[in-house]
Amino acid sequence: MIVLRSIIFVLAFQFLFSSFLASQTHKEKADLLITGGIVVTMDSTRAILDDGAVAVRGDTIIAVGPRNELEARYAASQTIDAKGKLVLPGFINGHTHVPMTLFRGLHDDVTLNDWLYKYIFPAEAKNVNEEFVRWGTRLAAAEQIRGGVTTFADMYYFEDAVAEETKAAGMRGVLGETFIDFPAPDNKDESEMLAYTEKFLKKWQGDPLIHAAVAPHSIYTCSQRTLQDSATLARTFHAPILIHTGEMKKEWEDSEKQNGMSPVQYLDKIGLLGPDVVSAHCIFVDAYDEKTLAKKQVGCVHNPSSNMMIASGVSPVAEMRAAGVAVGLGTDGPAGSNNDLDLMEEMDLAAKLAKITKMDPLALNAKAVVEMATIDGARALHMEKEIGSLEPGKKADFILISLDEPHAVPMYDIYAQLAYALKGSDVETVVIGGRVVMRDRRLLTVNEEEAIAKARQYKKSIAASLGL
Repeated sequence: MIVLRSIIFVLAFQFLFSSFLASQTHKEKADLLITGGIVVTMDSTRAILDDGAVAVRGDTIIAVGPRNELEARYAASQTIDAKGKLVLPGFINGHTHVPMTLFRGLHDDVTLNDWLYKYIFPAEAKNVNEEFVRWGTRLAAAEQIRGGVTTFADMYYFEDAVAEETKAAGMRGVLGETFIDFPAPDNKDESEMLAYTEKFLKKWQGDPLIHAAVAPHSIYTCSQRTLQDSATLARTFHAPILIHTGEMKKEWEDSEKQNGMSPVQYLDKIGLLGPDVVSAHCIFVDAYDEKTLAKKQVGCVHNPSSNMMIASGVSPVAEMRAAGVAVGLGTDGPAGSNNDLDLMEEMDLAAKLAKITKMDPLALNAKAVVEMATIDGARALHMEKEIGSLEPGKKADFILISLDEPHAVPMYDIYAQLAYALKGSDVETVVIGGRVVMRDRRLLTVNEEEAIAKARQYKKSIAASLGL
């Protein structure tokens, strides 16, 4: 009798195991499955799945849907349990200068013009080299990943080094080599800038993470020839163009005096504006400028912390959005104009700045600023077909946010919670292109301790170089 029972047990086990194997065999293969979270898709319907899942193969999302459906359909080599967490598209930092992490707090509480010409440009001339750029980028990568940023647009010098460090960290970047009409740390004149940038653009063509770009700094630091030459180079290689536009009152006044028109109209007149341009700030723009930006399909990036810190002004975000302009969010450089790279802070400030400026609590709502950090940020970078929402066919860039902190509960409205309550430090896990770069708040692609130690060393040498 005992032997018979044993035989029955073995046969039953074999049957169940065979059934399990058969079920797995008939499932589609996936590399990564995120299950059980509140999936905030940011797709065209703004669908939110309370018990959702995301399936990934390679660097691409292959399915988004209810957890039970995707678990039944896919067998994944790696699964992450997102129960009790938010799952969102990765945040997009649309404008920054990441190596400037090493100038964080160098000199604050001054005007933009004074900050640039009295402090930052001299500090860069004495300290910026390729090694400086590499360490500043590593520090910035650690900070941004921790805050849920998966893509950023950068404008600086030695941008090829920025690209190498960005790729090593597993981040996605639109990275612009700066053109400026005075000797820069990496290139001393326009001919050198053109040669360096052409080589840079050729090197990174077709890279899955790095979008090499051309970055004429602004109309107040670049001649018409420099602006046009840099744009011609960019368009030869189908590369993005990054530029500061309408970021301070002096720029507007000087352009009206010298060109007889606003900065936006001047850039349009000389042929620079187009659907490949990303304009940072866009503070000093009028209704006619807004229509021009929309018509030319220029992306704009709002930097609330920076604009407030330097008292540059307030970008007419609501009006630009209403005019059809794609408006994203940026932190700007982490020195003087904003001393961190926390995009969740920018969401909060963008909404509140619009409200107090307009004296209207409805001026810019929570949902709008979450859009600006995700899908509209992707539109501003002209990358909405690749990133910005959780949809099949898009790149697998997403983040998991904890809801277990005191400030995270209770939650009545997800968008409001993201905009006004949750913090960058609540981000637990970050996936970029299907690769887990942070898991349970542990960075996997950047040596954070080493970058922090090196930043402390740089503080001493930078201070000494400036006699501080």
